[in-house]
Amino acid sequence: MGGCCLRVAASSNKGKYMSKPTIKDLAKAAGVSLATVDRVLNNRGGVKQSTVDRVTAAISALNYVRDISAANLARRTEYKLLFLLPDYEDEFTNMILMAIDEANISMVHERTTISIIRVPANDPHRIVQEIDRLSVKKVDGVAIMAPETAQVRDAILRLDSRGIAVVAFMSNQPNARSANFVGINNEAAGRTAGQLLARFTGERQGAVLVITETMQSRDSLERRLGFDAIMAKSAPRLQVNPSMETYGDATRTAKIVATALYNTQEIVGIYLMNHDISETMQAIKDQGTPSNYVIIGHELTQYARARLVDGSMDAVITQDVGHLVRSSIRILKARITQIGTVPSQERIRIEIILRENLPEDLLANSL
Repeated sequence: MGGCCLRVAASSNKGKYMSKPTIKDLAKAAGVSLATVDRVLNNRGGVKQSTVDRVTAAISALNYVRDISAANLARRTEYKLLFLLPDYEDEFTNMILMAIDEANISMVHERTTISIIRVPANDPHRIVQEIDRLSVKKVDGVAIMAPETAQVRDAILRLDSRGIAVVAFMSNQPNARSANFVGINNEAAGRTAGQLLARFTGERQGAVLVITETMQSRDSLERRLGFDAIMAKSAPRLQVNPSMETYGDATRTAKIVATALYNTQEIVGIYLMNHDISETMQAIKDQGTPSNYVIIGHELTQYARARLVDGSMDAVITQDVGHLVRSSIRILKARITQIGTVPSQERIRIEIILRENLPEDLLANSL
């Protein structure tokens, strides 16, 4: 009976709230006290489920959006967020670090502090040790960029059980259900790379090399899956070779690239799946001119821009790093406060960059 009356009252009152509805409006619509609404909004417990349902219905009926900044100020709440990143020393990782620094500066007024922990990328046990050290007293939410392993998956589940919000940053952790993923659709990115390579090679026949840092990384696995699907459909004339892993080691990279180029007949294309391509491109250059190959890579670093300009690369598939960082922060705060996000705002777009569509300032800086 009460729920029916609430629905009628809410529908008839929608037009009255031309300005932003307040907590007082919620209390009136739900027929409860301000203190009860506050308890429901802050998940403090001690409220009957039927009352919670009435407040929730009022929130929906009035399109109430909570003012988190005001609530934080009133409770002197501070968000303590953390990015756990691999210890790569490359341009793309530096781009992420710069984006985090910018976010830290811009969010001071929102009582949000963001720290960073660096971990060995290819050592899941060290990654887990760092994750297990995190406590709810020191951190509210963490964005994790790490290869998918059983150890990392279980560590993320333990974080969730301790009440620490988690997002999987750039590299998905699909087996850890508690982790939201922030990044592009990597299978779609792989399909995009396949379509570009299929078109750019024309009617040529031959082999395609695929190189990445590690196939333990979920983004590499998904990119390879999408790439293979398109190559089989659109370019069966091309033979796609097994993925080669560099493990981020310059000596290993030079050796496997030299061996592959020497032993593979009629190479027409190379797909670079990882974000740091400088060592791989240098190894290709050391074996002769790369102009004979169609080369597709990922992430628009300064190095990648220069390779587009000089013609040694044909296309770069990229994503907005600043958007990735800001989206991770918004989602972590939303999970902490148990308030939803706007899905369209958090959707990370796949961008295709050619020499011809480089912004003029970036083009000039690369010359």
